[in-house]
Amino acid sequence: MEQAQTAGMTTDMAGLRALPIGTHLGYTEWQQLTQDAVNSFAEVTGDHQWIHVDVERAKASPFGGTIAHGFLTLSLLGSVTQDLLRITDATAGLNYGLDRVRFPAPLRVGARWRGGAELAELAEIPGGVQVKFKATVEVEGGEKPVCVAECLARILA
Repeated sequence: MEQAQTAGMTTDMAGLRALPIGTHLGYTEWQQLTQDAVNSFAEVTGDHQWIHVDVERAKASPFGGTIAHGFLTLSLLGSVTQDLLRITDATAGLNYGLDRVRFPAPLRVGARWRGGAELAELAEIPGGVQVKFKATVEVEGGEKPVCVAECLARILA
């Protein structure tokens, strides 16, 4: 995995529009995935599959322990993009959807993860811009990212 320094960008709408496509916004700080976070996600979603919540049974799985739900891993990207790009004169930032999502590797409980993002597209829309971020979640020491997604956001001025 690339070991770039953590970063992030603060700009205004004009500065966002001026960013070259392909600009890498940096990486978030490392965070540790806890079993409590996985259990809370299971409670909220009703997804109590044993590979996520049964610590003892999961020890015998191919993963050697519990892992995050794919949708939990995906949901981390909301805070990743917000942490890495702050638009000072935006009135709202809205999740507009996803174009492509993949989970190349599991996010194991206890692992340290961070997110990264790059600007993939920017288009004018009424009242603001629509951006596409190529966002990733990676684990410390991992060979593959645990999530790669194209996230769409509408940023309104």
